[in-house]
Amino acid sequence: MRVIVVGGGVVGTMHAWQAVERGHEVVQIEREAEARGASLRNFGQIWVSGRAGGEELDTALRARELWERIGAEVPGLGFRANGSLTPLRTPRELAVAEAALARPDAAARSYALLTAAEAREINPALRGAFEAALWCARDAAVEPRTAQLHLREALRTRAAGRYTFLAGREVREVVGAAAVRDDHGDVHRADAVVLATGAWLSGLVRELAPDLPVRRVRLQMMQTDPLGEPLTTSVADADSFRYYPAYESPALDALNAGQEQAPIAAAHKMQLLMVQRRDGGLTIGDTHEYEHPFAFDTLEDPYEHVAAVAGSFLGRPLPRIRHRWAGVYAQCTDTTRVVHRQQVADGVWLVTGPGGRGMTCSPAIAETTANELGW
Repeated sequence: MRVIVVGGGVVGTMHAWQAVERGHEVVQIEREAEARGASLRNFGQIWVSGRAGGEELDTALRARELWERIGAEVPGLGFRANGSLTPLRTPRELAVAEAALARPDAAARSYALLTAAEAREINPALRGAFEAALWCARDAAVEPRTAQLHLREALRTRAAGRYTFLAGREVREVVGAAAVRDDHGDVHRADAVVLATGAWLSGLVRELAPDLPVRRVRLQMMQTDPLGEPLTTSVADADSFRYYPAYESPALDALNAGQEQAPIAAAHKMQLLMVQRRDGGLTIGDTHEYEHPFAFDTLEDPYEHVAAVAGSFLGRPLPRIRHRWAGVYAQCTDTTRVVHRQQVADGVWLVTGPGGRGMTCSPAIAETTANELGW
């Protein structure tokens, strides 16, 4: 079988991985020289802890298995089973964590409630003030800025001539069953075409699926100079409870009603997520913006807020900020759906809208596509 994958981000690359792994020939087409969207502009977290039960959690857990397996084959991914800690400072935050531990699926997430001293044994860099911490051993991380590069190199090596990456070509038109034309005028024919175009929802995607139930979301993030010591886990703050479905409970209702977010955090729908990169720097964020048109600039107040929260957990000022950026991802308008998968033409399928789950769930999303299409 010959498969065309349109899109060089992590969802597209994982579809290419699945097809090659099953013995097929793959042509992957990317409109930029390299993918430059949300697949690079994220935390690199394989984030199981906050996922909703049912399909979303099952997908995240399966993806976590696949990431570890692929990471063993592709060391350049920088896969590490680092887990995550959410430090807790108030009784209401503690109550939300206790409710999470009482969920029937808590064991699948490998939750544990730790004292501050126990949390510091796992992550000694957390020298700031907190009373307890929610630990999730199933969370992990990879290096988002370089993951696709290493995956593609592994595909070239293992596929023995069955994998081709075409950069700088925008697919403009479907010209027949499982056939597309790019902006160079070249026609690419296959047995199946997967459009994994991320947040690019205009042009060909709009023509093929004009009523797509997907929206775009913008966020701001930043990265620091090296911390100078290991940050051995990913770190979140209790504001993250407000945005992840795994924490929904009467205790969360009480937190939302009785413990207000800082005004700047509420205005920008903020949480702290923090992951250390291989070079020692910290990736920190984030904000959420849903109303179109998005701002074209980045705002300093959210950065100052999240830097202060991160520093308060570390008990020290952050290293110098060396990068700031904004990113946009595609999210199903029905946020309970893991992804939008739709046949949009003969032999052509669109896979988009995983939202903030894209990096986490991409291997399992691609595996499901491959199974459903009978690859």
